[in-house]
Amino acid sequence: MLHSTGPLLSIDVGERTTVETDITEVQERYIGGRGVATRLAHERVPFDADPLGPENRAVFTTGPMQASQMSFTGRTNCTALSPLTDGLLSSNAGGFVSRHLAATGYGAIELAGASDDLVIVHVRDDGVEFEAVPDLAGATVSETTGYLEDERDISSDRTAVIGPAGENEVRFASIMTTEERAFGRGGLGAVLGAKNVKAVTFGGDSAPGLEISATANEIHREAATEDHIMKEQGTVAVMDLANEMDGLPSYYFSERSFAGVEGINGAAVAEKKYKKGTCSACAFACKLPTRDEARGVETEGPEFEVAMAFGSNSGVDDIVDVMESNRLCDEYGLDAISAGNTIAAYLAAEDEFGNRELIWDLVDKIAQRDGVGDTLAEGIGRIHEDLGVGNWSVKNMDFAAHEGRLLHGQALSYAVANRGADHMYATFYSVEYPLVEEAEAMEPAGFEGKADRLVERENLMALNDSGVVCKFSRDFMTPERYELLFDADFEELLAAGARTVTLERHFNNRRGIDGDDDRLPYEDELPGLDDAIDSYYELRGWNDDGTVPESALPA
Repeated sequence: MLHSTGPLLSIDVGERTTVETDITEVQERYIGGRGVATRLAHERVPFDADPLGPENRAVFTTGPMQASQMSFTGRTNCTALSPLTDGLLSSNAGGFVSRHLAATGYGAIELAGASDDLVIVHVRDDGVEFEAVPDLAGATVSETTGYLEDERDISSDRTAVIGPAGENEVRFASIMTTEERAFGRGGLGAVLGAKNVKAVTFGGDSAPGLEISATANEIHREAATEDHIMKEQGTVAVMDLANEMDGLPSYYFSERSFAGVEGINGAAVAEKKYKKGTCSACAFACKLPTRDEARGVETEGPEFEVAMAFGSNSGVDDIVDVMESNRLCDEYGLDAISAGNTIAAYLAAEDEFGNRELIWDLVDKIAQRDGVGDTLAEGIGRIHEDLGVGNWSVKNMDFAAHEGRLLHGQALSYAVANRGADHMYATFYSVEYPLVEEAEAMEPAGFEGKADRLVERENLMALNDSGVVCKFSRDFMTPERYELLFDADFEELLAAGARTVTLERHFNNRRGIDGDDDRLPYEDELPGLDDAIDSYYELRGWNDDGTVPESALPA
C-alpha cells in the first residue's frame, strides 16, 4: 500500500527541543494525513488533556499524494484535541503549503508544550528555528504573512498562521495558510494560540520520491478539461437547489428557505469572481477570488457554508456584505462558518437579522474577546442558554448548511460524526440532493440503507483525508483508480479509513463523549433516526451506547 514516509518530528515549543521518531509502522497501517495523525494523537495526547493546555499536541501531516503533481492533492491535515468539541478532531486546508511540508522530509510534524514568549517556528529539512516575535502580538493574518515575506523572504504559501482569534483562544479560531485558506472547523487556531505559536513555516528540498500510476495524469487531464459549475461558482453553486428543496437554513435555522437567495447565490458570487483560483498542482481550479471595486472589498469566496452562515442564516441578502464578513474572518483567523452561525444566534436573540454593521462589529469583538464577543467566542453549544436561543450544534460543533431536516442521511451523519455537525465528515449530502450519478443517489427522506452507506462514506472520507485527496475529486476518483494510485485493494484502503474513525471515537469515549452526544435538536421530526443510529453502531462493531469495546480497537 502506498503511504507517506519520513519520521515524526516532535517539537516542544516550551523546552525548544526536537526529537525524531520512526513511524513507518503507523504509516503502513494508516497511509498518511488524518489517519497517521489520529494514530499518533491517540498514543501521545493524554485522554484527560486540556485542549488549551501544554499537553495537547497539534500534528501537521500530508499524505503520499503530496509527493505527486496530481490534481486534487493540494491539501494538508492538522489534528489536535479540539477546544470547541472537546474531542479529537482533524481539519484540512487547501492552498499551497502541502508541498512545502512534504519538502521538509518529515512524515509528521508535531507541536507540543507551550512557549513563554510568542514565537514563530521555522521547520526546514536542515533544522528547526524558534523566532521570538513579540511585536506580532495581536497581528492579523496578513500582517503576519507580510512580516514573513518582508523580513524572512518566506511566502504565505509556506506558512500556517494564526490571527488575534487564535491568540485570544477563541474556541473556533482557525489556522490560516496562503492567507485565505483555513484549517477551519474545531478551533485548532486556539491550540496554537495556547502554545504561544504565532506561525509555523515549512520548507526544504527533501520531498520523497514517488513513482505513481499513469492514472494520475488521466485525472489531471480530466480535471483541466471538465466543464464543471464549481469552476465558476464553487460550492455555492448548490445554494439555489437547496433553497428550492426547502433546505437552506435561514434566520438562525428557524426557516428553511430565503427570499433573498438571488443576492447571495452562485450567480452572485460568479459575478464578483475576477480570476481563477486553485490549490497546489490542481487543474480543477474551483476556488473563488472575488472583488467588488465599488466598495473596495476583496477576498476568496464565500463558499456555500459561509454564504449560508453570514447570508441566509443572518438575514443578509447582499453578496458583498457576505464577502466582507468572509474577509474579516480570514484576517482575524476565525472559522467563518462557526463565526457566522454564532453571530446569527446573537442576531436572533436581539432581533437584529440583516444588520451588517453589527455583524462586522461582532466579528471584531469575537476575535478580540471584547465585551459580548467574549461570550460569543465560546460557541453556540456553550452559550445558547445565555442568549435564550436553541442549541443548533452537535458535540458543540454548529451546523453546516446542508439541511438535515431535508436530507435525512446527512442528519444521521451530523448525529454520529466524531467531529459533530460538520458536512465534510461523510459528505452524505452529495448522494441526497443528489450531486452524484443516478446509480449512486438515494432519496433524501428516510433512513433505509443509510446506516450502511454512511459507514462506507465515512471510511472513504477518512481515506481521502489520509491520502491526502480533495473530497471534490468525487467525479474523478473511482474504486479502480484508488487501487491503481495506492497500490492496494479498495476494501483494504477503506479498512484504513475505518480504523481512523474508530480511533477517533475511542479517544472521545475516554473523554466522556458517547451515544448521549449523538443527538440532534430536531430529532423528533425524524422518525427512524434512533434505529438508524443503532444500526450504525452495530455496523461499526461498537457498543449500543456508542462506545468502542476494547476488542474493536485497531492495532
